[in-house]
Amino acid sequence: MSERCALAPLTGSSPTLADALQAAADQHGERTAFVDGEGQERQRLSFAEWYRSADALAAALVERGVRPGDVVAIMLATSIDYAIAYGAIALAGGVATGLNPRLGEREIRSILGRAQPSAVILDPDLFTIMAHGDVPHADIVVVNRSELAALYERSGLGDRRPRRDPSDAAVIIWTSGTTGIPKGAWFDHRNLHAAVASAGVMSNPYDVKLVGTPFAHAGFMAKIWDQLGWGSTIVIAPTPWRACDMLRLLVDERITVAGGVPAQWAKLLDLPGAAAADLSHVRLGLVATAPAAPELIERVSSTIGCPLVVRYAMTESPSITGTDPDDDPMVQYRTVGRPQAGMEIELVDDDGALVPQGEVGRVRIRGECVMRGYWGDRDQTAAVLADDGWLTSSDLGLFDDSGNLVLVGRATDMYIRGGYNVYPLEVENVLAEHPGIEQAAVVGSPAPVIGEIGVAFVAPTDPMDPPTLAEVRMWVIDRLADYKAPDRLVILESLPLTAMMKIDKAELGRRAAATTDDRA
Repeated sequence: MSERCALAPLTGSSPTLADALQAAADQHGERTAFVDGEGQERQRLSFAEWYRSADALAAALVERGVRPGDVVAIMLATSIDYAIAYGAIALAGGVATGLNPRLGEREIRSILGRAQPSAVILDPDLFTIMAHGDVPHADIVVVNRSELAALYERSGLGDRRPRRDPSDAAVIIWTSGTTGIPKGAWFDHRNLHAAVASAGVMSNPYDVKLVGTPFAHAGFMAKIWDQLGWGSTIVIAPTPWRACDMLRLLVDERITVAGGVPAQWAKLLDLPGAAAADLSHVRLGLVATAPAAPELIERVSSTIGCPLVVRYAMTESPSITGTDPDDDPMVQYRTVGRPQAGMEIELVDDDGALVPQGEVGRVRIRGECVMRGYWGDRDQTAAVLADDGWLTSSDLGLFDDSGNLVLVGRATDMYIRGGYNVYPLEVENVLAEHPGIEQAAVVGSPAPVIGEIGVAFVAPTDPMDPPTLAEVRMWVIDRLADYKAPDRLVILESLPLTAMMKIDKAELGRRAAATTDDRA
């Protein structure tokens, strides 16, 4: 056990997630594990209550035919019920998988067909495809959300709990599916335990974390042991997101760690009451999905009094790299930091050979947080995961002189303009610095003679005064090679997102092919 892991409040041996859930109930007891809801409707669940309710639901699953190793799908909104369901599946010896309610019908059918769950825990109001009886196989067990409250009051499994091995599958997490059918990255109990050590500065004993990502996302599904190990409280952010809600929760719940995209942090700081609010308990902010400009990092530090850090992860490896709180703002802005505890990174060319220092290569990752494979898909697994444990991603990057990883894009996103390779992420980072741009994404689009051109999709800071194509091009040319400047500009109110809250590049590619206008 690493020195960092030894500092975690959860002590003793917990070979599996079920063991860790029971140990957390014993050791953290009545400490709050989850906070959900608004005002008088706000609910709280302690670690002890989490285990008791999950154990009771696990007994119901076993009674209805769920056996060790069976896949059980959670088809609920991000909620306390979702967390209890996840715990129940672990206690029943099953393999948990979650479906985001924002997924489309085609994606849901694909996931259920691949996972072949023996049971689903279902909110039929959110997943109408199941409400109409369209289930993946006839003998599937359906536990309706309306049953849950009563099931939580029943007797649990207790000592009758099935025993599992640390190498057994624990969870399947689905990729966003932006480039095709979702793939299910599966993790065993050892993977989940590794998150406790890899957390680094993101987790201190008994942190209170404001979480806005869906629970079906790897940020919860793969990090549940991190919460159990550190005794963290998760405060579920309301949807849709509003800056006033974030500020209220930061104050009322005495949040210590909060995450958000740069635009959310900027809107929070713009609130009239932000500067006067007592936020001294916030020790760390996380910025995700887009780079935070140095000016924003410094504003957060001066107004809230906490640093912003960056984390780089993917569904297949929920822990990879991160920056440190004392890193220079330009390091936070330009890089994704250094490998987290227990993780290795290398950059390779198309033949798998290491690239020289400072050159662009594919990012390869190895460590205990890397998935064991894609569920039910040996060919896809073999294409990315080597026998020696190295996972080859589609991300492209280089190491700076200090060993920080700089992402330049994805191999699938790169386009070739007049014979020159253009990595959209590099251009997007420059556009993010423009004062008139709140969000930006760049995609390649086929063009005669030149091969491909860059199309920039921009959500302006002021919708009544959006930047022009000429302004955007000059902004980029002043900072990058001229061939990297976008050839077209499309103004949008907001950029389309996938179910995992990432910018939907596939949708933008379709729009780029469908329009030649510079406004949409």
